[in-house]
Amino acid sequence: MRITCSLQRLASCSYDLVLDGKIIGGVVREIATGGDAPVWHAKLLDDPPLIKRPYPFSKIDHTFGTFNAVMVWLGGAAIANDPLAA
Repeated sequence: MRITCSLQRLASCSYDLVLDGKIIGGVVREIATGGDAPVWHAKLLDDPPLIKRPYPFSKIDHTFGTFNAVMVWLGGAAIANDPLAA
């Protein structure tokens, strides 16, 4: 079963991952060095057993090449209170 999360923007390229009003993790962009492509991480704060991890998390940290790929993986999570969306 797919969860419905929202992202709360903290700073440029940094978001809290919120589920049912509780922060369960974060989405952040890793700073690329030496011309490497940026890497985005969707990471849980805790490391619960697989059976208790919110879908689609099969491990604690997943990596992506773009922010859009993270959003698709999360099922189109909404960005709540995004000051740049105004």
